Amino acid sequence: MTAGTVLTALVDQAFEKDRFPEAAREKAVTCLADFLSCGLEAADLPWSRQSFALAAGRAGDCAIVGEAGGFTPEDAAFANAVRGHGLVREDMHAGSLSHMGVVIWPVLLSLASEAAGLKARPLDAAIAGYEIGGRVGRALMTPEMARLFRPTGLIGPLSGTLAGALLLGLDRQTTVNALALAINTAGGLNEWPHSGADDMYFHPGFASRNVLTAIRLARFGAHGSASAIDGVAGLFAAFGRQKAPREITLFPEGECEIMAVFNKEVPACNFAQSPCQVALAAAQRIAAGDSIKAIHLSTYDAALNYPGCAYSGPFETPLQAKMSIYFGMAAAIARGEIAETNYSMLDDPRIAELIAMTSVTISDELNRAFPARQGAKVRIETTGGKVIEESLDDIRSASPDLVRERLLKVAAERLGARQTADLDAAIDHMAQGGNDTASLAALAVLTRCQIEERVS
Repeated sequence: MTAGTVLTALVDQAFEKDRFPEAAREKAVTCLADFLSCGLEAADLPWSRQSFALAAGRAGDCAIVGEAGGFTPEDAAFANAVRGHGLVREDMHAGSLSHMGVVIWPVLLSLASEAAGLKARPLDAAIAGYEIGGRVGRALMTPEMARLFRPTGLIGPLSGTLAGALLLGLDRQTTVNALALAINTAGGLNEWPHSGADDMYFHPGFASRNVLTAIRLARFGAHGSASAIDGVAGLFAAFGRQKAPREITLFPEGECEIMAVFNKEVPACNFAQSPCQVALAAAQRIAAGDSIKAIHLSTYDAALNYPGCAYSGPFETPLQAKMSIYFGMAAAIARGEIAETNYSMLDDPRIAELIAMTSVTISDELNRAFPARQGAKVRIETTGGKVIEESLDDIRSASPDLVRERLLKVAAERLGARQTADLDAAIDHMAQGGNDTASLAALAVLTRCQIEERVS
């Protein structure tokens, strides 16, 4: 094996790690359930139907979440990644500004369906995928880069490929080659927040499909550049215009990056989460008969600098609204809740009125806390002379119970009661140690829609 590069060292570290904390495995199960929940709920959205149309007519053994029949691994991975991202409620790793689960889980589901007999450990493979993406992403991604390039498009290929290689039991050299080839596919522009277009939804689809191609090429003997991370034209030099660190450590002192991943409570951009939460909490304290005169938010630089987050309208698409901190806060206050339906009210006059009352400044305290914490502070002044303040030190994430509740609700609606019960039991089986590719493949089958059982 080629020695002396950041990439080869990362692969060596990944191969040496063979035991993970139970908390990390529990988190992986929650992330898997969250991915399936988002995929089922987004199944009929336009981008989901478009990606499904690509797969139609090409039969295979792999499931597309919420659909009947079987599809090729590449088509299933692409469609599942788009669905998992379709609500903008996917899991989030703030340190890398990335959504790794929407690449990792589609890859693992496709590979498990192809090779269910392997004595592999999907949860361990997923944890390693989150780890390499989190550690490399922390070193690579900056707010300046994120204004131009989609972090998930740069980090996702690394995460998905290492997870897939470990699931398949590839040797070290083949894994290095697969990762190097996948790094060559890193991409995705952040122009979509400015135009209001749909590009974003497809970024993890491209990454997932490319991961499978890179793994297949490596297994056929293709060689990738072992210096793809730290070379003179490697990932850091090409995208970051910076030198790569001399070394990147996986699982330092036993810590796992997946524990820094959070599951969204709000179906919107990461940076809109805590502002929506504090805005709603403050608005709920306004006395009957009183009304809002002004709203002020304190946040941090990364939130306002991310494309689309500081946009205050007009809004032409739900995606523009989901990216906008202004819209998210105003809609939560106007509706009295944080819900998917908020983001369809693009022309609501009350939301526009509240946006016009809102000002935003940067807090040094919140800046220093990012990315370990993503807090927010809001102050509402009322016409009755009251000042109401609410703050969060960090985003309030969706609890494992809420994640499972959302999954069971949408599964019952799309798959039917009997299949939902079987799906719930299959997830419990994985959580309790049924950690093999056969278990994951069986779970994938349970996400298929059986037409005759579907609830209308």
